[in-house]
Amino acid sequence: MAQLIVRNIDSSLVQRLKERAARNGRSAEAEHREILRAVLTATGPMLSFKDLLLQMPDVGEDQDFARVIDYPRDLDL
Repeated sequence: MAQLIVRNIDSSLVQRLKERAARNGRSAEAEHREILRAVLTATGPMLSFKDLLLQMPDVGEDQDFARVIDYPRDLDL
C-alpha cells in the first residue's frame, strides 16, 4: 500500500483533524484517509458553470459592479 506524506500543514488544521478524528473514534491518520477517500471518490453530480453561478447569493447593486473608466493622465514631456 502506498504512503503519503504531507508537509507544512498549519497547526490549527492538524488540531482540527485530531478533534474530528476523536469525534469519529478514529486515529488522525485514519481520519485523514477517510477524508481523502470521501472527497476523491465522491460521485455527486458535476455542476455546470451556469449552475454554480446561479447558486451565488444575490448581493449588491448593479452599480457596485459598474466598470470604472480610468483614462490615462496627460503628461508634459
